[in-house]
Amino acid sequence: MQRLKFPDGLTAEQFLTDYWQQKPLLFRQALPDFRCHLEPDELAGLACEDDVESRLVLEKHGSTPWEARHGPFDDETFSKLPESHWTLLVQDVDKHLPEVARLTEYFRFLPDWRFDDVMVSYAADQGSVGPHIDDYDVFLFQAKGRRRWKIHYQRVTEDDYIPGLDLRILPEFKAEEEWLLEPGDMLYLPPNVAHWGVAEGECLSCSIGFQAPAFREMATAWCEELVQKRIATGRIRDKPLKPQSASAEIKPQALEQIRELLDELLAQDSDHQRRWFGRFITESKLNLQVEEQDQPLDPDIFHNRFREVAVIHRNPCTRLAFSRGDQGNDSLFANGKEYPLPSDEGDFLPVITHYQALHYGYLEAWLEQPDYLQLVCDLYNDGHFEFPDD
Repeated sequence: MQRLKFPDGLTAEQFLTDYWQQKPLLFRQALPDFRCHLEPDELAGLACEDDVESRLVLEKHGSTPWEARHGPFDDETFSKLPESHWTLLVQDVDKHLPEVARLTEYFRFLPDWRFDDVMVSYAADQGSVGPHIDDYDVFLFQAKGRRRWKIHYQRVTEDDYIPGLDLRILPEFKAEEEWLLEPGDMLYLPPNVAHWGVAEGECLSCSIGFQAPAFREMATAWCEELVQKRIATGRIRDKPLKPQSASAEIKPQALEQIRELLDELLAQDSDHQRRWFGRFITESKLNLQVEEQDQPLDPDIFHNRFREVAVIHRNPCTRLAFSRGDQGNDSLFANGKEYPLPSDEGDFLPVITHYQALHYGYLEAWLEQPDYLQLVCDLYNDGHFEFPDD
């Protein structure tokens, strides 16, 4: 596993205790073994593809002081850009370019389910996306060129942004700290710290982002789960009634009955919540769906082919996680789908969820057992793993 070079002898455990979601931290030459060979033209090419999410942010060159344009773009768009004050941002570059995906290996001390994507930005001189805050944790790695980052710690609300823009730009920004990042440097920023990065000359930056699902988003998804899968059809039935002198009054007894019914409907065991959360947190974006195999294999044929080919590779768009159950079943989750497996305290689930390439020799003993073979075969048929010659 690749490791970050923490400053001043800091350990990953100390970072998580003292900095994670609390305060910024500057890393000088954070990834000594990593070199980003991505060129601006290659990034622009990605931004021209239909299934890639991209934006152009222009300062002082649009119809408003800050203007965002959304891709896909074309060559003519890039040929007409000014010499300065613009930025191209491309999401999920790790799903499209293996060399950028390598960046994620440095952050495996954090839970995989929290990881979102690697966004890569190319900025012309003085390019920026303006002073703003993010709702998630981010590591800002300087791949090429130089960028100056400024931050302040003042509280920011939704009313503080410039109105009428499709970007959340702060109208006032008084820097309390600032750093100039050189190639190889990195800045960690916790959620809700206002920051402003400005390119000094051309530069390329990688933002390794970690998702933080919103409370309302989770609550909505959980309620939908209950309505669709756990709450039976039917209607309330009254307990024995007595005549009311005021017919419009909602009696305390009726309210107590409703409360008991709702408590019963909403009460679910922890194992159901465990399985729901695994599906919820591994759901993939609409433009990053995986496709099932055109010709699915049965376990025996899959086993023979795996033995022959010797390796399978994870689909770059696959999100994997697992959790241990307390009712005789563990669960592996892939892009919102659950794959149950009899409980086993061994290393099978950690292994197949950790590595991008799985070698037959390492899994051979497990594949002799029907449950494990069926699971890996199902993952292959559903498009989450691929043979090199597929």
